[in-house]
Amino acid sequence: MFHPFKIESYLTKHEKNVAFNYSESGVHPLKLGEFFELADKDIDELMQTELDYPNVQGKVALREKIAVLYPGSKIGNILTTIGASEANYLVAKTLLEPGDELVTLQPAYLQLSGNAINNGIKIRTVELIEAKNWALNAEQLSDAVNPKTKIISIINPNNPTGHILTENEMDLIIKAAANVGAWIVADEVYAGTERGDTKTTPSFWGKYDRVIAINSMSKAYGMPGLRIGWIVAPEALIPELQLRHEYTTISATMLGNVITNIALDPKVRPKLTERARTLINFGFDTLMDILSEHGDTYSVVPPEASAMCIVRYDLPIDSMEFVDRLVHEKSTLVVPGNCFGLDRHFRCSSALPEAYLREGVTKINALVSEIKA
Repeated sequence: MFHPFKIESYLTKHEKNVAFNYSESGVHPLKLGEFFELADKDIDELMQTELDYPNVQGKVALREKIAVLYPGSKIGNILTTIGASEANYLVAKTLLEPGDELVTLQPAYLQLSGNAINNGIKIRTVELIEAKNWALNAEQLSDAVNPKTKIISIINPNNPTGHILTENEMDLIIKAAANVGAWIVADEVYAGTERGDTKTTPSFWGKYDRVIAINSMSKAYGMPGLRIGWIVAPEALIPELQLRHEYTTISATMLGNVITNIALDPKVRPKLTERARTLINFGFDTLMDILSEHGDTYSVVPPEASAMCIVRYDLPIDSMEFVDRLVHEKSTLVVPGNCFGLDRHFRCSSALPEAYLREGVTKINALVSEIKA
């Protein structure tokens, strides 16, 4: 039986039909003109792009720029994809076989594990503990990983909590994987969204020989419409991933390749990172200011990274009903905590223009006032 991707099915139903959409997890998207101005490039150059298929693996110049971000890698380690979504799909289809198991941290965006479930794979979960600032439950990790474990699935920084794994937590995961020969599949799309810090989350790449790192232009770069992602993997695995890629999409788009090649230029990428950090830091502070109106109702473990946060609320209503009412009564969308196994929570975007953020979150407060009345 096919298991639909519940969170995406819910968002697809509502995200284009509300006045205020706070369900996105990346920084506010750039307009094309804004990007070319930021990059100090002439948009007319783009008009000379021939709309042919690019190289199946991605344009060589782009893969060279991606490889620079992962010390020890080269273009033979890189496969460009249609976002991180396709990357996760290809990894599941390539690595997982009947009888395998996958271990995932919880709460998490269950893209890779959802693909695994649809391949008949058993999933074991390891808790991130809210009361301990979303720290990894090391005892559960030890219990979950076993000789049948093919993949340990990691999102770092985490979606929805914004937790960044500590060095010790990363070491525990690597040790657990090495003990049974499992792959670590690290979805690192939120690296670069660190809040209040200039350091970037360290990659799992290069720390263990069975690591696959996944990233994209969607979250930290504010360019989700490009639909460009990439896989960094041992060179011997890339041809196997590519064979599945040729069945699914053949290649990422030419325009996506060309624009991403500009975005990852060493002179341009820092500007995108600075923009993201500005939106993230100011947006989180603004969100906390608005939510303080109901400080007795909301509680938040401040995220270490990401353009969103997970909000706990103390009300006699489950998160799906809460968000349904928010959609239908206030034309405002957040993500129900139930989608992450967290009832009486919701995930809310914050790296947004201030006026838009304030107006819509005020509507969330209005619903809370009505429920409390």
